[in-house]
Amino acid sequence: MAAAALVKENFKFVSLFFKSKDVMIFNGLIALGTVAGQTAYNVFAFDCPCSSGRNYLYGLAAIGVPALAFFLVGIMMNKSTWDLVSECRLRKCRKLSGVTAFALLGTIIGRAIVASLTWVVISLLRGQAYTCALSEFVDPSTLESFPSGQGTEVMAKFPCEGSFPTDLQGSWAEIERRLKYESQLIGWLLVAGMSLMVFLLLCLKRCSSPLGYQQEDYWSQYRSNEKTLFQRTAAVHARLLAAENIKNFFGFVALEQEEKEQLAEHQGASPICSTNWNRVTGVYLYREKNGLPLYSRLNKWATYSLENNVEAMEKEMDVLA
Repeated sequence: MAAAALVKENFKFVSLFFKSKDVMIFNGLIALGTVAGQTAYNVFAFDCPCSSGRNYLYGLAAIGVPALAFFLVGIMMNKSTWDLVSECRLRKCRKLSGVTAFALLGTIIGRAIVASLTWVVISLLRGQAYTCALSEFVDPSTLESFPSGQGTEVMAKFPCEGSFPTDLQGSWAEIERRLKYESQLIGWLLVAGMSLMVFLLLCLKRCSSPLGYQQEDYWSQYRSNEKTLFQRTAAVHARLLAAENIKNFFGFVALEQEEKEQLAEHQGASPICSTNWNRVTGVYLYREKNGLPLYSRLNKWATYSLENNVEAMEKEMDVLA
């Protein structure tokens, strides 16, 4: 029992740590997963065709296609993407200003590009795909002791060491060093450029934010807790509503002990109208009411519901912020 309690407490600590650092940890895990995937791909799947015309396409595809796939998956997995879609569907984006749209798209693209950029950078630093793609474009006249008159077909065979002519094997190391130098230089320049861009964007965000650092951190914690509690409560609500409907159909419902306790505690669940679902769905940016912060669409809905001001509810909940 003591061991189980210790494990439980440690799990809680790890969970709280991850929640407090959610964006940083999430991005780090994405990057590590991408590195692992890229390494596995190079070991098990990468196989340069060593053919003029095909090398270039294969090398670009090896770098670009997985990066594009990671980017699209990142877009699809981001909740803000579907908040934007809902905003446009429900409210026709009529209150979505240019600044708001730019900020929202920036957060969506910024999260989605982590895995894509990691894939591209690791590919360039390893140099295999770049070497495959650019080998046929190496100018033989720039190589020492390399016979003149060698065409692209010969140079394209360079990545496949066994296919390279025996009398030209001496130049193999020089070509490899040159192409890997170019590939890694581009990779490090890309890292430097993106790091500088992220730094400048963070500075711009802090300078243009109406909130202090402490309140921004609180807002982040609020949204994280609201999301967790909302999902947990929605799961229980859906279970109870389903149990009531099944009981009405069959005359009874087979529940676990925990579910029986929940049903006894909450005395059933009523369906929620689509209007209220739509009011708490969509894009939301920070706003205040009478000097008090409203941290989410749900927070705004609850505030106007407590005031029982239907007219203000209909007016305010139909706008963006």
